[in-house]
Order: sequence, then structure tokens, then C-alpha cells
Amino acid sequence: MTATLIPNLGDARRGGSTSLRVGVAMGWLSVIVLLPLAAIAWQAFGGGWRAFWLAVSSSAALESFRVTLTFSAAVTLVNLVFGLLIAWVLVRDDFPGKRLVDTIIDLPFALPTIVASLVMLALYGPHSPVGLHLQHTGWGVAVALAFVTLPFVVRAVQPVLLEIDHEAEEAAAALGANNTTIFTSVVLPSLTPSLLSGAGLAFSRAIGEFGSVVLIGGAVPGKTEVSSQWIRTLIENDDRTGAAAISIVLLSISFVVLLILRTLGARAAKREELSL
Repeated sequence: MTATLIPNLGDARRGGSTSLRVGVAMGWLSVIVLLPLAAIAWQAFGGGWRAFWLAVSSSAALESFRVTLTFSAAVTLVNLVFGLLIAWVLVRDDFPGKRLVDTIIDLPFALPTIVASLVMLALYGPHSPVGLHLQHTGWGVAVALAFVTLPFVVRAVQPVLLEIDHEAEEAAAALGANNTTIFTSVVLPSLTPSLLSGAGLAFSRAIGEFGSVVLIGGAVPGKTEVSSQWIRTLIENDDRTGAAAISIVLLSISFVVLLILRTLGARAAKREELSL
């Protein structure tokens, strides 16, 4: 009887430990994420649905959404290409200063975003040492967003590249496949989930970015004013309900994009597992 009770007691202890961990995790998530989101949603709809709709459908709000989504989507696509290239070089190639480059990739994570804006202004402002004046231009906003979002793609792809089995690539090469065919047919399917995940994180960061574009962009309405800058303008005008409404739209877009890309990535990963 004792022998049969011991496993049951162990299962009970493990079940209790799991419940405790889940409870603590959900409690912390609620305090740090869910409660603030609920608070901003309450503020956004505090004036009723009509006030919310007027705030998010005004011409200034729609222009800020257009600028934000256009630049964010464009920068994400660019970073998908160059992020994959940088990750590939860091994993597959050896060169002097490789560890230094690998460390530099994380600088946008470490730098305060306003510092990034100062850097961009020093490099591409009126007294640009390289002869490029991008202040108050769309190109300036794009460069700033590319700077702060590049690491998301690189760091999402890099560990997957490290784990890819080289035998499949060698087998494809032995069968006569060229480098392009090997990459598109063998390597890329394995990287697709991580690429989608990195793209989702980069896009979400871009649509909510403020600090890195505040100086280089200049908040020119309809041209360089992103939604986060429009939110600041609303707050300065004491329109907190409108600012919360714009924030809710950005949060919703970010959540939907992340959910879609994560779902597509999970399906791609499942297809890759079934094909092995």
C-alpha cells in the first residue's frame, strides 16, 4: 500500500507546485500588464463610444496612423532582409571583430531611445558630417525606426541558425542543388517561424516608438508625425481620453499583428516537423 501511495503523493506535490507557479505567473502578469491595459481602456471609453470614435477618426489621427503604419511596415520588411543577412554572417562566417559586431547589435536595446534620436540628429541633422540632411523627412524617421528594431530580427533568427542541421544542406549540395536552392528549400523553411516572430516584434516596436523619432522626425503633420507624437500632443492639450483612444488603437493593431504572425509561424513550424 505504501508503494502505491508514494507516486500519488509525488503527483499531488507536483500538481500543487505547478498550480502555485501558474498562479504567481498569472498574478504578476495581471499586475504588470493586464491592469494597466484595463486602466487605459477604461480611460479611452470614459467619454463614451462617440468620444472614442471622434478621437480615432479625426483627420490628424488618421494621418498619424497612415504615417506610422507605412513606415513601420516598410522598416520591418527591410529589417527582415538585413536582419537575416546579419544573423547569417554572425553564425556562418568568421572574421576579425565578430564578437564586437555581435555585441553592437544589442546597443539599440541598451540605449535610451532619446539618445538614439540624438545620434541620428548628429549624423543626419543640419550639420551632418556625412552630408545627409534627413531631419524632418520621412527618410529620417525610417532610419531611426530601422535602428531600434533591427535587433529583434537578428536575435530571433540567430539561435535557430545555430541549431540548423548542416547535414541536410550537405545532402542537397551532393545532389547538385545550388546555393540558392539550398537556402530556399532547406534553410528558409526552418527559419520562417523565427523570421515571422522577429518581424512581429519589430513591427510592434516601430508603431509605438517615440523617443528615437522625436528629434529627427520633427512631428510634421501628415509627413513625419507618428501616432506616438500625436498622443503627446493630445496629452499636452489635456485631452487624455483622446490620447488613450489612440493608444488603444495602436495596442490593438500590435496585438492582432503579433497574433497573426505567431499563428503563421506555428503552422510553418508544424509543417516543417511533418516534413522531416
